Amino acid sequence: MRQVDVHKLADEARFNGFHRLVLFWCALIIVFDGYDLAVAGIALPSIMKDMGVNSTSAGFMVSSALFGMMVGAIFLGTIADRIGRRRAIAICVGLFSVFTAAAGFTSDPVTFSVTRFLAGLGIGGVMPNVVAQMTEYSPKRIRSTMVTLMFSGYAVGGMLAAVLGKGLIETYGWQSVFVAAGLPAILIPLIMKSLPESMPFLIKSGRIDELKQTVAKLEPSYRPQANDRFALPSEHKADDAPIRHLFHEGRGFSTVMFWIAFFMCLFMVYALSSWLTKLMANAGYSLGSALTFVLVLNFGAIAGAVGGGWLADRFHIKHVLVVFFALAAVSISMLGYKVPTAVLYFLVGMAGATTIGTQILAYAYVGQFYPMAVRSTGIGWASGVGRSGAILAPIVIGTLVGMNLPLQQNFFAIAVPAVIALAAIALVDHRRSATAHDGDVSAEIPEPVAIGTRPAILRQ
Repeated sequence: MRQVDVHKLADEARFNGFHRLVLFWCALIIVFDGYDLAVAGIALPSIMKDMGVNSTSAGFMVSSALFGMMVGAIFLGTIADRIGRRRAIAICVGLFSVFTAAAGFTSDPVTFSVTRFLAGLGIGGVMPNVVAQMTEYSPKRIRSTMVTLMFSGYAVGGMLAAVLGKGLIETYGWQSVFVAAGLPAILIPLIMKSLPESMPFLIKSGRIDELKQTVAKLEPSYRPQANDRFALPSEHKADDAPIRHLFHEGRGFSTVMFWIAFFMCLFMVYALSSWLTKLMANAGYSLGSALTFVLVLNFGAIAGAVGGGWLADRFHIKHVLVVFFALAAVSISMLGYKVPTAVLYFLVGMAGATTIGTQILAYAYVGQFYPMAVRSTGIGWASGVGRSGAILAPIVIGTLVGMNLPLQQNFFAIAVPAVIALAAIALVDHRRSATAHDGDVSAEIPEPVAIGTRPAILRQ
């Protein structure tokens, strides 16, 4: 009997077409997700004018989607470890596509908020699942780069919303940018056909033939045999209570620190995503110029995510996060001051790199911290708890905007959470992570036998 350790096989695989396919689908899904999330902030001034709502009410309208994201991240992140990650991702795409489009047909704040809540279930639920998917199938040596490159699609989606928003809103009204979000629903059959299922789920479900096909694509030198048996290290095996594993093996304190960091980082991300356009308009910039700042914010996010991933594969990802949070505090604080236009664009780009980009990097860190079988659960709970910060941000900043405070105080309120997040990440005990534990137990695994010209993680 030949035993195959799929966890280590995925870690040591060479990057190939299979990895490109997983990256393509996960990144494309995140582009759609980012568009659906950013579209409300882009259209907010027009929605407020059309529906006759004030800034406080508008903050609650935006937060309805974020509340849905909190529920979706926890529920659909956790359930994916039970029903399969591919099916959970398809459900999420259907939810955020259909109900974001439906929001474009509403005419009052309550109905708009209900449809945005339902869309938020999918927007929030898809994030932990695609991060877990990309983490599981990425070679270990480039894992952070792969996850952050995939998640940079979030910023691409935000940029797409801003570009389309400039033309569509002025020509066809704010409703048009929402209706356009329904198109990704037609891709669901392709997603179900092309995206691989999670390997621990296939093992748990006894779908060994499908698993063999997936492993052969992941590592082309693998040749399936009838007596192959597939295994995971004990800490990577799923059971019926995945949540408790977030607090096992000394991970409890670090789990709470991740939740605090996510809360604070998502507060900053959604404060900027929801109110940057309005704050810049209040500062005297035209709608077109204010939307340009959104483009710069998301361009910075792409640079921060990809650059942060590259740094994290060369230095410790925890240390990179600490530095990024420090830069976020400085750059956001300075946005409220009168500076030359070129400097202002640089600061907005830096804010995007160190908030949206840092959040993407934080997803990568959490994905590496937890064992494979509860990875979606770990990411889902961190994201879900963090969503409470995202929910509060539009309301809190909307209230501050309504108080007509100086611009500096608005941006200072957005910057303070960066300092708290920095402290939380600094306190994470990386020695309790799954990756650190893998290093500890690797010496206990017998020497692998060879398949073809590549070493395979196999035991006789």
